[in-house]
Amino acid sequence: MCDEAMITRWAKEGLSRRQFGVLGGMAAVAACAPTEGEAGDDLAITLPAMSEETVTFATPDGTMDGFFVAPATNPAPAVILWPDIAGIREAKRNIARRLAGRGYATLLLNPYYRDRAGQIWEDFADFAGNGGFPIAREMRGKLDAASVMRDAKAAVGWLRARREVDGKRGIGTQGYCMTGSFTFWTAAAVPAHVRAAASFHGGGLVKPDDSTSPHKVIGDTKAQYLVAIAQNDDAKAPDDKTALRTAFEATGHKAKVEVYAADHGWCVPDSPAYNEAEAEKAWADLMELYGRAV
Repeated sequence: MCDEAMITRWAKEGLSRRQFGVLGGMAAVAACAPTEGEAGDDLAITLPAMSEETVTFATPDGTMDGFFVAPATNPAPAVILWPDIAGIREAKRNIARRLAGRGYATLLLNPYYRDRAGQIWEDFADFAGNGGFPIAREMRGKLDAASVMRDAKAAVGWLRARREVDGKRGIGTQGYCMTGSFTFWTAAAVPAHVRAAASFHGGGLVKPDDSTSPHKVIGDTKAQYLVAIAQNDDAKAPDDKTALRTAFEATGHKAKVEVYAADHGWCVPDSPAYNEAEAEKAWADLMELYGRAV
């Protein structure tokens, strides 16, 4: 889970936006340019041709907005990208572009559309330094399993109607921090189409007393999973990985549940915890999942 006190302290002690940027500077290139080749670690300088646009579509709760980027050639399998607590911003758009560069028509959703449209914070430093936590916490209160599943159904319907999307292929979904749980609910909302779900340093995946706990809805899905856990999150809740593995084994779902050698937020280029080596490891695991399942 996000360590709100620690991140806010960094901001108050003068961790500037530029310093946050240094932590993710090299990652910005990696996020924009897909890794290719047998070794998988040489960064391309030129992106493949792709199209991108800001989009809106109807949900039962209003008008959802997002950022859509897709390969400019043939119809492609789709990915639903849920951002972390700081919402839509360039760091997340770059992740969407990287996915499109690897052949996935990617829809980056704004989970806060019920309250605010579009980008709210410029980057994570802006979020941490300008009171983002209480604002996000209030908006997050509206995002329970039922509301996320309604949003997921609307997003899948919108994607399947797009000419850029290959409707014969499965759909993948990935989420970070608070939206790691959203990927499980997305897979449960539209099991006929969502075939891969990846959670990166996701919070709230195991809630024993909650019938809608992500680990309890696995049986309602047909997806394969990647659950990438931060080492400091694992230290706080060491039993969660066991509960997840047990749930996957009980339902027969193919899943990789792994603790990575990095802290919460390590996959996000503008996060103070960004860890390039472990982020690239997680990316490779994601590509393996999508290549196999969608």
